[in-house]
Amino acid sequence: MIPRFSDHAANERTFLAWVRTAIAIMAFGFVIERFDLFLAYLSGRATPGTQHHSHTAEVVGLALIVCSVAMIFTATLRYMHHRKSISADEPCGYGNALGDALLALMLICLGVFLIAYVAHQVLMQGR
Repeated sequence: MIPRFSDHAANERTFLAWVRTAIAIMAFGFVIERFDLFLAYLSGRATPGTQHHSHTAEVVGLALIVCSVAMIFTATLRYMHHRKSISADEPCGYGNALGDALLALMLICLGVFLIAYVAHQVLMQGR
């Protein structure tokens, strides 16, 4: 029997939840990077051989992909630290919620950007 198995299992579930979130953000970054091309095709502005790709969408998409890689790296470090702490006999502190707060801030910024971006596209189509 593994000592403190339920604690180790909870730690692993938390790690896997972070990895799933990072993969979703990575996929979302790719979608954003291609989103303006999708809007151009929907509006009928895209023609074969022309490129209607926004530099802003490329930067935001790439930033989300980089953030998701950093999230996986950080989640792995956090998992290994907590695994070691669970196995240790001496009590230790849990840490801080900086990673959670940064993820929430990143998603809020992403939501605000998408609202502004889609509103701008809608207003431009109305002209």
